[in-house]
Amino acid sequence: MEKEKHVLSNQNQEEEEADYDVIGILEMESNWSTLIENKRKQKPRLLKISTGNNSCCIFRVSQSLVEINEKAYKPQIVSIGPYHHGKEHLEMIQEHKWRFLDSLIGRKESVGVGVNDYFKAIASKEERIRECYSETIEVNSNEFVEMMVLDGCFIIEILCRVGNIVPHDPKDPFFNMSWVFPFLMRDLLRLENQIPIFVLQTLFDLSMTCLDKKVPPLAQLALESLDYVIERPADKVLKRYNNIEPVHLLDLFRLSFILSPQDLNEKNDLCLEMKDSFPQTIPSAMKLYVAGIIIKARKSDSLLDIKFDNGVLEIPLLAIDDSISSFFLNCVPFEQCYSNCSKHITSYVTFMSCLINKPSDVGFLSDQNIMENHLGTDKEVVRFFSDISKDVAFDFQQSYLSKLFENVNEHCRNQWQVRWAEFKYTYFNTPWSFISAFAAAMLLLLTMIQVYFAIYTYVMPPKPPS
Repeated sequence: MEKEKHVLSNQNQEEEEADYDVIGILEMESNWSTLIENKRKQKPRLLKISTGNNSCCIFRVSQSLVEINEKAYKPQIVSIGPYHHGKEHLEMIQEHKWRFLDSLIGRKESVGVGVNDYFKAIASKEERIRECYSETIEVNSNEFVEMMVLDGCFIIEILCRVGNIVPHDPKDPFFNMSWVFPFLMRDLLRLENQIPIFVLQTLFDLSMTCLDKKVPPLAQLALESLDYVIERPADKVLKRYNNIEPVHLLDLFRLSFILSPQDLNEKNDLCLEMKDSFPQTIPSAMKLYVAGIIIKARKSDSLLDIKFDNGVLEIPLLAIDDSISSFFLNCVPFEQCYSNCSKHITSYVTFMSCLINKPSDVGFLSDQNIMENHLGTDKEVVRFFSDISKDVAFDFQQSYLSKLFENVNEHCRNQWQVRWAEFKYTYFNTPWSFISAFAAAMLLLLTMIQVYFAIYTYVMPPKPPS
């Protein structure tokens, strides 16, 4: 009996454990279902689903590029927009923004445009502004609108003072301290440091009402100020801004290098007919020179205006320094992320990275007045173009330089032409090499004459005198 009771007790215990296991599994399944359901409904924050839309135009730079050169993508003295808002090292200029806002609004209050008008105008566009950023901006409406108004009015006031639209104090540290303005202009052209152009246009229109003098358009005013970053003929550049529609200041400056609106569409029908093995590179500057291609400077107001014709490669002067290198470094990620724009700057830096493989290439381009190196040593220029072309997805067939790449490689495939050019480079490149070649040729000629007479004497010995 006791044995049977023990068996029954064990059976009951096993049944209870089985019931508990079933209940536990059911509870776990319920928890999993709830957990998965919650996660399925979560929307991506760091890269929104709407990032692929044309409205999204302000992006975070990929971590792989940041690891190569972090300073190029992070603002040094001023934050614009939400990505770097509140950073401790940017507080110095952040304090001055309120001073500039007070100055701008103070001029408008007398004509009935008060601070509320600025905030209402931007608040009505809040959702549209948020859609311009690739990340979800997790700040409330009041803080977000305040940020847009403060940063936008700061930029407008800076542009107006630089353009002499409004008077400014010559002792203002922004203009009196020589280091501040270049850093400021550089920060305004960083990809992560942008606000939409329509925000600036809205604030600009409000702030320019009832002014006595004629005010140039915002695009012209911005380009005149940003042209401090790079020296170029402003009158020719400003003629091209009328037909462009930028999405922010970085895009405005980028578009000002493109020669005509027709060039905005890089797709070339000729490229579609080319063979699948389209050249992905061209030889370096020194190799092109050895191959017989003449490389010379081209007079143009745009860096992108590169031509190749009849064995002559013409390249506009590039004065490379911290400002233009920072612009390139921020423009390439923008063109990589924003699908609704051409890839002109990416094409240009890829072309230059092909030309520049060694310090000798930099020296050669400098000798041809194609490059002015204000960046550092020739090795640093090589490293810059090497780094900027890393991890770049680029289709050469869709580049505005596609035909140039094809023609240059076609020239280099002409073996007789290349061999003759190499011969001239080897033996006639310098006076000393020419003299050495001439001496060697004369020595060879005299040796051949000597051999000829030796053989002639052996074959046709002189007759002995009779």
